[in-house]
Amino acid sequence: MTAAPSAPAVVLPEAVARPRRRLSGWSRLALPLAALIAAPLLAVLVAAAVPAGDVWRHILSTTLPEMLGNSVLLFLLVGVMTASAGAVSAWLVSACKFPGRGVLEVALLLPMAMPAYVCGYAYTWLLDVAGPVQTALRDVTGLRWGQYWFPEIRSLPGAALMLAMVLYPYVYLLCRSAFQQQSVCLLEASRTLGHSLGNCFFRLALPMARPAIVSGVALALMETLADFGTVQHFAVRTFTTGIYEAWFGLGDRGAASQLAACLMALVAMLLAAEHMTRGGRRFHPTTNRHPPLHPVPLRGWKAAVAFLLCALPVALGFLVPAGTLFALMLQVGDPLEPARFLPFARNSVVLAGVTATAAVLLAAFLVWAARLHPQPAQRLAVRVAGLGYAIPGSVIAVGTLVPLGLFDNALDAWMRAHLGLSTGLLLSGGMAALVFAYLVRFLAVALSAVESGLAQVKPSLRHAARVLGASPARAVWRIELPLARGSLLTAFLLVFVDTMKELPATLIVRPFDFDTLAVRVHSLAADERLAEASTAALLIVATGLLPVLALTRAMRRS
Repeated sequence: MTAAPSAPAVVLPEAVARPRRRLSGWSRLALPLAALIAAPLLAVLVAAAVPAGDVWRHILSTTLPEMLGNSVLLFLLVGVMTASAGAVSAWLVSACKFPGRGVLEVALLLPMAMPAYVCGYAYTWLLDVAGPVQTALRDVTGLRWGQYWFPEIRSLPGAALMLAMVLYPYVYLLCRSAFQQQSVCLLEASRTLGHSLGNCFFRLALPMARPAIVSGVALALMETLADFGTVQHFAVRTFTTGIYEAWFGLGDRGAASQLAACLMALVAMLLAAEHMTRGGRRFHPTTNRHPPLHPVPLRGWKAAVAFLLCALPVALGFLVPAGTLFALMLQVGDPLEPARFLPFARNSVVLAGVTATAAVLLAAFLVWAARLHPQPAQRLAVRVAGLGYAIPGSVIAVGTLVPLGLFDNALDAWMRAHLGLSTGLLLSGGMAALVFAYLVRFLAVALSAVESGLAQVKPSLRHAARVLGASPARAVWRIELPLARGSLLTAFLLVFVDTMKELPATLIVRPFDFDTLAVRVHSLAADERLAEASTAALLIVATGLLPVLALTRAMRRS
């Protein structure tokens, strides 16, 4: 009797081992680059874990409550002022039609070119006790100082006003776009129910534009955290000034790292609060089929009020400080000869050019890597590399110098012990450390510009090139790169201008006897030589006008 043949074994689909998805070559290079960019932030956290010393205990018991209170109060004031100025001006130029609207629609972006510390220096010269405003007031009234009341410009509210006047365009840009994309049918229905244009703004348009307002205010508050020149000149003690004092005044890197970790915690709380308050709500219209928003004509006193409300931020944030600096430059100006002054401008331009070029190249590589190989590792690399923009420059400076200083000291000790030579500060004492700190700080700006530009390039164009036999690199080079040239140029301009204006990271990381225009302005202002700082300050402002002109051109096209 023969045995029946055994049935073949059935392998269930669940038992089939799926092949692992290997990382592409782009991912293997993108992940280490992103980790390198994020290394200073990790270095701050590691250095802050070291047991506290006497300096930190002294700061904890004396000045830390003041720093925390000033930072929170500065947050609140800047947040309220930027939200009010940005949202109101965006609504007026979007929903109303009045004389001068076309000019103000573009002019409201001009304060973006004015660094907050430059604006603060100009107003200090104007409104201080020995300034022209109080001098004229005493001449007219015959009163002496102390016999009249005048607001103190060097105060926490004064610093908040300086920051808000140059940071409100973040809210204005986002709110203007949000108002123009809102459904006009909802606004017209509200008007037919008897609501005025002001009621439509407060009860309908403003709540729908909440994500834009919150995002713009969050950007302004992160810039407020990163500010050093304004709060230091106005004698407002914040975490940024505390880090600088602990590093240079007290010579304690551990205390500076612990203060930097506290500042990072504040930034994390700010971003978490923005995410939690939004929740899962959505603020978009249910259909895209609606007519565009048509401005309502204003006449008489209403047109005059709308014009003044839009012109006031432009005058306070750009015209008054720029005019003051220009007059001071013509009267006094920098006392240095051109041969001694031009190196400051050269250093600024070289640093900004090198940083902007490196940032655009690195951002293009990371974004195209995520575009060609949409793996989780690629997306993670882009997000990790963009963390630095949310961190103030002083924190990044500490995180850059601590590991590089340890490496330089270890290498120098090894060379002395084995070869009898001293290598000195190879990395932490040169321009490489400064460029690296700038990259960590501003790479997110380049990433955002490149990503937004490539989002408008259809992947089908690259796929068609691949079908015709082109390699991925050749398809990117011949098809996508020319189409994304505008976004790459925008990224270059934005990083270039941000680097020109950056002050805290430059002060901490710069090599010995290496000054930029920002450092020159700060040094003269610290000596109360505000009139002599006008020349370098105007050069920084003139450079800042480049991305503003690019934005206005894009707005005109849209």
